Amino acid sequence: MKVATDIGGTFTDLVYVNDRGDLGIAKSHTTPPNFEQGVMDVIQQAGIEPDAIKTFIHGTTVIINALTERKGAKTGLITTKGFRDVLEIARGNRPDLYNVRYQKPTPFVERYLRKEVEERLNYKGEELTPLNKNEIKEIVDFFKKEKVEAIAVSFLHSYANPVHEQETVAYIKALWPEVFVTASHEITKEWREYERTNTAVFNAYVKPIATSYVNKLDEKQKRSNNYIMQSNGGTTTFENAKNIPIHIVESGPVAGIFGAAVLGNILGEKNIIAFDVGGTTAKCSLIENGEVKVSTDYYIERDDRHAGYPIKTPVVDIVEIGNGGGSIAWIDDAGSLKVGPKSAGALPGPVAYGQGGTEPTTTDANLLTGRLSPKNFDYTVNMHKVKDAIQTKIANYFNISAEEAALGIIRIANSNMLNALKLISIRKGYNPREFSLIAFGGGGSMHAAALAKELGVKKVIIPVASSVFSAWGMLMTDLRHDYIQTYITRLTDLDPAVINREWENLENNAYHEFLYEDVKKSSVMFTRFLDMRYLGQEHTVKVPVPNGRWNKETLETIIQSFQELHEKTYTFKLENAETEIVNLHLTAVGIVEKPELEKEHRDGEVKDAIKEVRPVYFENTGWVQTNVYDRDKLPTLKTVTGPAIVEEKASVTVLYEGQTLVVDEYGNLILEIGVE
Repeated sequence: MKVATDIGGTFTDLVYVNDRGDLGIAKSHTTPPNFEQGVMDVIQQAGIEPDAIKTFIHGTTVIINALTERKGAKTGLITTKGFRDVLEIARGNRPDLYNVRYQKPTPFVERYLRKEVEERLNYKGEELTPLNKNEIKEIVDFFKKEKVEAIAVSFLHSYANPVHEQETVAYIKALWPEVFVTASHEITKEWREYERTNTAVFNAYVKPIATSYVNKLDEKQKRSNNYIMQSNGGTTTFENAKNIPIHIVESGPVAGIFGAAVLGNILGEKNIIAFDVGGTTAKCSLIENGEVKVSTDYYIERDDRHAGYPIKTPVVDIVEIGNGGGSIAWIDDAGSLKVGPKSAGALPGPVAYGQGGTEPTTTDANLLTGRLSPKNFDYTVNMHKVKDAIQTKIANYFNISAEEAALGIIRIANSNMLNALKLISIRKGYNPREFSLIAFGGGGSMHAAALAKELGVKKVIIPVASSVFSAWGMLMTDLRHDYIQTYITRLTDLDPAVINREWENLENNAYHEFLYEDVKKSSVMFTRFLDMRYLGQEHTVKVPVPNGRWNKETLETIIQSFQELHEKTYTFKLENAETEIVNLHLTAVGIVEKPELEKEHRDGEVKDAIKEVRPVYFENTGWVQTNVYDRDKLPTLKTVTGPAIVEEKASVTVLYEGQTLVVDEYGNLILEIGVE
């Protein structure tokens, strides 16, 4: 049996495929701070015997939570003499340019724990000053005295030659075997000293927590092959996750994005907007021509007022906002209605849960307007308390009814989600009419039809097991490693024989790493990219490039591809300008066995799937008696017309007037939005 679990802020999801190919799902509440207990709870709820699990894949929010909540280890930094304050200096590109009170991000390592060592390499990796090991011993003694738990080592130009970092790490481990150590070259061989140093610090900061968490999980799943979801859309072993936990910073969310790409490929939909709404957040990402976009320009806590913290590791390009089913509705100082980012979470949860929650949430609003039914909750729902919370906290302030206030909460939540969807589509030059929206998560299907109409998307796809789709996406992933090496050279000066050797070195490294993970050489596939720019530019464009050996004609084709991508990204190209390579990027995928989707045909009539008729409160029309359908009973390829509600375990699809829905041969709901 193959099992995937995904920990969210509110729920822990599970999807399994047994030896007969049967698919099963389960969902239970997340159990902070002992997240591994939630995993065991959902396995038990699914009725799975631990001994039956052969492959276990896991997605977690433990790393991102440790960073955002500042609950990592006490960390020290060892760096090149003269670069102690690189974390403090950061970058000068302030997001809030005219804010005279702007403050740079506070480093995760206090200044007294940032220590310098005499050593120096040049940009070619050639030694200018040898490493002074006596200083390292003094620093280690000081860190012991200060009860430091983890050490980051980041030297200038170690991306070109890691020899000094390797010597330092070996010496630290000899002096202090118990301490957790991270060297920057172990994580990235990409330049930019601030971003690289911050990434090394973050990895060190969360390494003790990640090791403890993964060990606990491994102890409970010893009989299976254990993998964990990475931020690049692939999986890795538990052992790798303990060594480089920063690679799983967005472990859970990206699985759903990758799953959307897989499903889109099966359905013949190459252009996809993946949209995931959970209990705490909403996430979205754009997939063009079947390609999930991966970037190393990733930040946490970055917005229009704060620079955030860079993480120089491959992460699926994803936009995340604090809006989900548990998002709290509130009124700000200016008297405006807001929804999120604060969430009621799993405990106490929305008012509807009856677990002590008093603040109205998006879930409560959907319940009061009839989109959700109290009969489908795990708890006994007190509708009087739900209505009273919305009336007293929101409606009375605006002198409106509780139902109107609830609809207002939904509209504000939709507006927040729409802004996120625009960030990854319209604002990047894409026409949403050319994309289909795949909506999942507990709340994705509830909001998708309204958002698609606003955005101009013509088709919405609600996959099978949509509420646990991110876990399903994990079942469809392969092992993946990204190798990025800074390699600055002009294409006009490039000798194909030299660049071929560089690619061969990266590929051999990949083969060696996969061999350690028991993946055969024949099961490894490579995809190459170059980060390129015009000479004199600061930032780059990622260009897909051919595998195999290159010649002069290959280089000319690559330049042409770069010109076209640069024009698409920045609206112009400079055909006579000289071009430059900045980074080589090799994506290596180890193919593993995955479950196959099987077609099924369900006969019957649409009317036979009606569970009930109940009033639902819609914008402009008010209360409407609406057919409520059981998704599991809807016949294949028969049309449902809106307004309608389609219910399934743990999620609901809302269909508006003028919209239609059919169940395809794979069991997915296909919504036609009615956009011209």
